[in-house]
Amino acid sequence: MDLQQCRSRIDQIDEKLVSLFCERMKVVEDVAAYKKENHLPVLQSGRETAVLEHVSQLAGPVYGEAAKALFTAMMNISKTQQIMRFQEESADSYRTFLMDALERSKGNRLPSAAKVACQGVEGAYSQRACLQLFSEPDILFLKTFDDVFRAIEQGGADFGVLPIENSTAGSVTAVYDLMRKHHFYICMGTRVKVDHSLLVKPGVKLEEIKKVYSHEQGLAQCTAYIGSHPSWEPVKYPNTAAAAKYVSESLERGTAAIASDLCAQLYGLEILEQGIQDAKSNYTRFICISKQPWIYPDADKISLAFTLPHRAGTLNQLISQVAANNLNLTKLESRPIPNTDFEFMFYLDVEGSLHNQKILNFVCGLHQSLNFLEFLGNYRERTERPN
Repeated sequence: MDLQQCRSRIDQIDEKLVSLFCERMKVVEDVAAYKKENHLPVLQSGRETAVLEHVSQLAGPVYGEAAKALFTAMMNISKTQQIMRFQEESADSYRTFLMDALERSKGNRLPSAAKVACQGVEGAYSQRACLQLFSEPDILFLKTFDDVFRAIEQGGADFGVLPIENSTAGSVTAVYDLMRKHHFYICMGTRVKVDHSLLVKPGVKLEEIKKVYSHEQGLAQCTAYIGSHPSWEPVKYPNTAAAAKYVSESLERGTAAIASDLCAQLYGLEILEQGIQDAKSNYTRFICISKQPWIYPDADKISLAFTLPHRAGTLNQLISQVAANNLNLTKLESRPIPNTDFEFMFYLDVEGSLHNQKILNFVCGLHQSLNFLEFLGNYRERTERPN
């Protein structure tokens, strides 16, 4: 049998497989209807284990494990279908919460002028992000991320702009933690091109430097450059611009800051070297946070935090649900939860809008099926200042 004949035979078998798959999924619909009517859970692990063992035995020692993998994928699709059936008519409080946010946001947009809290001082990258999001912001500069959240909570600001992820150094975990602690929401996002420079007081030479100050992300983004000067001591500072301000006011001659060129102009510093970040294409994602969820009509990204049950294949099942809903997964990462026995919090970003009923059903279904799910926001990420 030549290659073309082999392919023709495979095509014939595939047609039969597709027909049988569709027939199986129709029966799954009947199973979902029965479970819903009789208030039974979607997942029945005993049945799933029995099916996998059976198909493994049928396939024999050569293809047994492959058959289990194939049927695991099919059962994940089946469970996703059942969950979607369960949630189509759901009217739980979580769905009401999201629909209220959609209704409140209808016809609205991020205002051009607002009181906006940013971490740092003038010249910080958060200021640039703020100006990309708001054309006329009244910016309130604060010392820490926590201060930004408190300002919004206490009514001192309408919104906050904070970094959430860098293309080199990864996620800003402290902001994620504060989002969950304060139960705030992302209502808009933007990306800022980050170019770091080495700044010193006028007249200071490279060989005189002993300490380099910057935000921990700024230091992480310039690891190779700092490493090429082993005598330097990197010192974490709350913000890159605040580090530049500190160096300008410091009585120590051998100090330098890693910050933007703008900070050199603002604080009377000299630029010794430019573009010292490890990755020349270095971007930081900033988010605009608010006390209540705003889901503007142009929202196209959904951010969620969740935990998973301690069962084999649960993450695979969730990813199957994302795929079944034809959603583009743009971020998935996990972090250990403090004071637990290796339990993890997952953070997920997918492209989509809750204005789409199918995607709304998907998020509500996750809330019903997971141990814990927190909606962080449905928003649009801008790269340029709005008109």
